[in-house]
Amino acid sequence: EVANCLPYLLAQIDSIQPKAMVALGATAVRSLLDVQIGITKMRGNWYTFHDIPIMPTFHPAYLLRNPPAKKEVWDDMKAVLAKLGREVPRR
Repeated sequence: EVANCLPYLLAQIDSIQPKAMVALGATAVRSLLDVQIGITKMRGNWYTFHDIPIMPTFHPAYLLRNPPAKKEVWDDMKAVLAKLGREVPRR
């Protein structure tokens, strides 16, 4: 699946030219960054994919099984907002 979809994804990234990306889950991180490190060790840290900052974080399905991890994902999303120069929304 990754091999078939990667050219389409690269074309989309080239077209959109995002300022940052979020990789949701280990499969996305391993596919984009070509690493074998676990998502738990990678999340919360910035990496680069085709000169674009990328923030790995947990997959939404994982959050359904492990709701306390939502705090970590929220921390990751706040880092993404900061990278983009955006304020964290108030509750």
